[in-house]
Order: sequence, then C-alpha cells, then structure tokens
Amino acid sequence: MILRKNIPLLFFVMATFVCGAQNKVSKNIMEIGKTDNRTMQHLDVLTNRIGGRLIGSDAYDNATYWVADQLKKWGLEVEIQEVGEVPVGFNRGPWFGKMYGDEVLTLDFVTPSYTSGTKGLQRGPVVIEPKTQRDFDRMKGKLKGAWVLIEGKSKGWPIDISASADSLRASIIERNNAAKKDSDLILEPALFYDQMTAAGILGIIQAAPQPLVAIYDRKNLHSMTFDNLPTVPDIKLDEEQYNIIRKRVENREFVLLEFDIRNHFKPGPVKYHNVIGKIRGTKYPDEYVMSGCHLDSYDVASGAVDCGTGVAPNLEMARMIMTAGGNKPDRTILFCFWAGEEFGLLGSKYWVEHNKDKLPRISNYFNRDGGPTAASGLVVPENWYDDIKKCTEGLENYNPEIPFTVEKDTRGAREVPVQAGGSDHAYFAMNGVPVISFRNTDPLGYNFSYMEIWHTNRDRYDMSIPEYMEYTAVTQAVTLYNMANLKRLMPRDQVYLLSK
Repeated sequence: MILRKNIPLLFFVMATFVCGAQNKVSKNIMEIGKTDNRTMQHLDVLTNRIGGRLIGSDAYDNATYWVADQLKKWGLEVEIQEVGEVPVGFNRGPWFGKMYGDEVLTLDFVTPSYTSGTKGLQRGPVVIEPKTQRDFDRMKGKLKGAWVLIEGKSKGWPIDISASADSLRASIIERNNAAKKDSDLILEPALFYDQMTAAGILGIIQAAPQPLVAIYDRKNLHSMTFDNLPTVPDIKLDEEQYNIIRKRVENREFVLLEFDIRNHFKPGPVKYHNVIGKIRGTKYPDEYVMSGCHLDSYDVASGAVDCGTGVAPNLEMARMIMTAGGNKPDRTILFCFWAGEEFGLLGSKYWVEHNKDKLPRISNYFNRDGGPTAASGLVVPENWYDDIKKCTEGLENYNPEIPFTVEKDTRGAREVPVQAGGSDHAYFAMNGVPVISFRNTDPLGYNFSYMEIWHTNRDRYDMSIPEYMEYTAVTQAVTLYNMANLKRLMPRDQVYLLSK
C-alpha cells in the first residue's frame, strides 16, 4: 500500500526532473549563444579557408571532412555517406582580365563552372561573331587568335546551353526560312561555337548584368569526360564593359584584350558525400528530429550565403546542444549536410530513397537555405501549437530586438507535393514528412536581397549578417532539442491531406 501511494508522487518527481532538465539545457544554449557563439567562426573557415564547394572539387572534399571532424570532436556519431560521383572534377583558381586601347581597363567578369580556362596569359584582338555561314567564311582568317564578342545576355549558363541561345532560336528559324541561299543561313549558337573553336579563337565573351551569375548544368556535368573537355574560355563580362568594347570594335578602334583564367579539371570519377551527425536518442532512438542544409555551393564566390548560412548555424546548433548538456535527448537528432543540392537535390534525395523505413518516424525536417536572415518564429498547424510553444519557451525574450513568435497556421492541410523543387526539403515533403521551416525575417533593417547574391560573385562572407546568424543557431537549437523530448511525434493530419 505504501508503494502504491508513492507511485504518483514518483511519476510527478520524474516528470518535474525531465522538464527541469530540458529547461536547463535550453537556458544553457541561450547563455552559450550570448557568451560563446561560434557560428561566424564556422562560416569563416567554410568560406574563407575552404571556399566555393562544387561537387567534384577539392574544396567540397575538404568541407566534407572538416564538417565531419568538427561533429566528431563535439561528441556526435558521424556518417560520411557516399551519394554518387561525377566523371570529371573541377577546381577554380584566380582569374584576371584587361582591355588595352586608349586606356587600360581592368575587366569584371566570371566564367561558368566546368568551363575552360586560358592557356596561361592570352592576349589578342577582338572581333564580333559572324551571323551567317557567308560571314563566317569571309572572316574565318581573322578568328584565329581573337576574342569573339557574341550576342545575347548571359544568365550564367555556359554558351552551349545558354538561355540566351535558346531565346535566339525562334528568330533564327524565322530568318532562315526566308533565306534564299545556303550561305545566308544563320547558324545556331552552339554550331557557331564549334566552328569558331575549330578556327582557333581564344575564347568567347558575352554581356552579363550585375551581379555576375556563373552556374553550370547538371546534365552536361554528368555527360562530360576528361577526354572531351571544353577547350576555350566562356567569359561573362560586365555588360557596361562589354558595350564599351563592342562600340570600339564597331568603330574600328584599336582594342586588345588579355585574360588569365585558371580553371582546372581533374580526371574522375570523383565521389561526393553527405555528412550526417547524430545525437542518439535514449528513449526513442528510432524516432527523429532533423535539421538540414546543403554543403555544396557554386564556386564563383565562396558560397557564404548559399549555403554557408545553413551550414554554419547547423554546425553551431550541434555544438551548443552537446556543450549545454543535451547529449541524451529522448529522440535521435540528425544534423544533415547534403551533397549536390545545386545539381538536383542529389544528397537529400539519396538519403530519402535509402531510408524509407525512417520516414514515418520523423517528427519534422527543418531545412535552411534562404540566406542570413533571422529564424525568428514558426507558423504551425493548430494541433502543433501547444507543443511548439513549450519547445520554444524563453526564446520570446532571448533578444528583444529580434522577437520570436509562434503562430497558428490557418491555411489548413495541403496536398502532398508530387514534384521536387526548391531545396532539400522537397523529397521529404513528397513522402509525407513534415517540413515546417522557421520564418526568416530582417527586423534590424538590413534590406537583405537573396536574389542579388544567389549564384553570383557577391556570395561572400561579408554579405552575411552576424546578428541573425548567431541568433538563428540559438533559436533552432532550442527548438530542435525540445522537439526531440516531446511526449509524441508531431502529427501529420493538419500538415498534409493524408490518404485513407
């Protein structure tokens, strides 16, 4: 009888202890966030020491093993998971260019990833591309050793798959239908490129708006071989400078261009990997709360915003939780650093396809891929609201200048998506996994514009916002840890319209 009377009291004491332990970890995380926040240190190493991180590059491999080593050092279990391989590797070195004429002009330009560099420093005259076979035959002798100005405005793609090339095709077809002679036919851009390359041009130059975008297409990447590489540079030049040069060429003024572009290839195949850090759950080890970002980036800058602003907070969240005493949550917490998001969500897709058994037991997958703004709140289904308010307790007062809020989502359940897109949450959502993300805001008025940085030469460390980055690591760490200690997995019936 005495034991039975004490059982409710024992349960009350245990529940109080668990709640108190969770609250203590949350308070510790918030204190660490104010006194020893290392988010920007992680971003510094990732971007200024390692740099832009294409899959297939040495920088991506370096980032993979650096992230894994950090997680191991903090006490997490770590899996380096092979995802796939590319047939050819690519490493970008420095690049320089100048115009010589009545004045010397330093050129502002980029080249897409996996395109050719120069053969050392190369200098030559400038010509405007031929438009027809007749033009090509007439000026063929002038092409050898020349830089060629081509039509269209770059959107960052290599010229053989250029969006501007696509936009020219309709007018080309129309004009060719009206041509009376074969010599008057206008060649398609890709064919012009091949003919001009065979004629010995130094490279092609296309006008590009600021900021300068430089990307690459995953289809061409996976079909490339080391025996069939691009051979001449594909330069995307600031459009104002392009227009200056073109006008001088049209006026028959002396113009000489000089470029030194160090784009290097390496024989493949080159493998690429996900990095998964695990804090194993003690009560429900086969249930999960997940936080993810993509480790790869384009390499024309250092990949600090896209997606260093996901990687750095994800690392610091793991460190804070472990340092704060959160190394024994009820559920397993996974910190995911995905490969190849920029080339088709390759890493997250691979994980989802190879972990189908885990998908029904994921409480939520949080994805961060939206820039250096502040993760300052959540909008959740009504049947999540009370639990999430508990998980985020204390965050509303953490930083009065960046208020944290939790609101109810009044839109109702949505259809499970049938197509992938956007970012690494896509394949989780397609399989019915909740992917509710933090609301990202700019309350301090930095007027951040993601589109002015995304895939451009402005994607640098100095474009990040330290206050928001450090704040984000704290708010996400507290929420993630406490979700792992809830009494239940988060329900899905108000997230998705589930089939009966």
